[in-house]
Order: sequence, then structure tokens, then C-alpha cells
Amino acid sequence: MDGKIKEILKELKNKGSEKNKQGMKRFGINVETAFGTNVYLTRKIAKKYKKEHSLALELWKTNIHEARMLAGFIDDPKKVSEQQMELWVKDFNSWDLCDQVCSNLFDKTAFAWKKAVEWTERKKEFEKRAGFVLMCALAVHDKKAKDKEFEKFFSLIKKHSVDERNFVKKAVNWALRQIGKRNKKLNRKCISLAKEIKKIDSKSAKWIASDTLRELESEKVQERLKE
Repeated sequence: MDGKIKEILKELKNKGSEKNKQGMKRFGINVETAFGTNVYLTRKIAKKYKKEHSLALELWKTNIHEARMLAGFIDDPKKVSEQQMELWVKDFNSWDLCDQVCSNLFDKTAFAWKKAVEWTERKKEFEKRAGFVLMCALAVHDKKAKDKEFEKFFSLIKKHSVDERNFVKKAVNWALRQIGKRNKKLNRKCISLAKEIKKIDSKSAKWIASDTLRELESEKVQERLKE
């Protein structure tokens, strides 16, 4: 193992604790290969290694939870290939790893829009979640994207609103809410879509719709969109 990798793993391990590991577990995080290192401390370590693609690839191979999180923070999105994204998404085994890698790295790659669509059709829970998390991240980070690009996601959001799995339904809900907070026009369209979803005979769909409407129709969101 490379000396730099050993050094990073040692630092991550030293900043971890069993107490934090158990706290992560309570939040539904898979801690099977975790040191119990706080994500904020992992981000702090990442600042020392920005845009190091080859190092990110080696960190991912360690299979250590926090090392993989760090890999997502330090990789260079311009050097990330479609093949790499496909390999990494198959390794997602926890919601936090999925969310951090998708919203800190994958959403900035040339394949983000493509994978947001493709991955929603996957069978595995975290691969499918990744597609919807990419929708969320693009809604927040891609300031130049046109409304029609997000409207292409609507049929997928509606189709998969019936998925009862916790980490999928929450991501579907998150995607709809984030798109609906982008601007007034998308807000109206997402509210309309949520009302359609609410009519579906599915416990998951009704929850997604109700939670979305609660936020998108709220005074706070409406006032912000007016500004």
C-alpha cells in the first residue's frame, strides 16, 4: 500500500471513535468498514488533497467507508470516466456515501445528466437512489441548466414514486422538492406533479406527494421564489 494512502488511513482512523461509529449506525449508515470518523473532519482532511484523481482511485480501493468518502471529495470531475462512475455506483452500500459522492463529484462530471436518468431504472436500492440524488444536486448546482432539462425527470419521478424502499422514496421526494425550489415556473410544475402523484394508490407515493406539497407550497418557499 502506498505511503500516502497509509498516512491518510491512519489520520482517518485517529479521528474516528466507537461512539461516533455507533451514532452513524443509528442514522442508518452502514458502518461495516467504517472508522467512525465525522464527515466534517473527513472534509477537513480532504482540503489537503484537492483534485488528486489517481489518489482518489486508490482510496476507493481500500473499501474503507471514510476513505471512499474522501475519494469523492478530492477527485477531479474532469478526469472521472463513465466507467469509473459505473464501478463506484455499484459499491454504494450506504446512503451517506451515495449522497456525498453524487453531490460533490458525480454531479460535476460530463455524465451527470445521463446517469441521473439511467440509474433511476436500477434494481439495487443505492444505485437507484444515486439517480435521484444526482437530480437533486443538479437542481442546486447547475445554475445554467434550462427548465426543460429538469422537466425531463418528471416522468421518472412519478414512475418511481411507488418504490416503498426507504432510501429510494426519500430520494425521489428530495429530487421533486429541490427541482421545485429552483424557480417559480418549476415550483408550479412540481406542485402540479405532486398532486398527480398523490392520486396514485401507493403509500410511498402519497407520502412523497404530501411532504413535497408541504414544503413547496409553504410561505417560506413562496416568499423566497418571489425575490
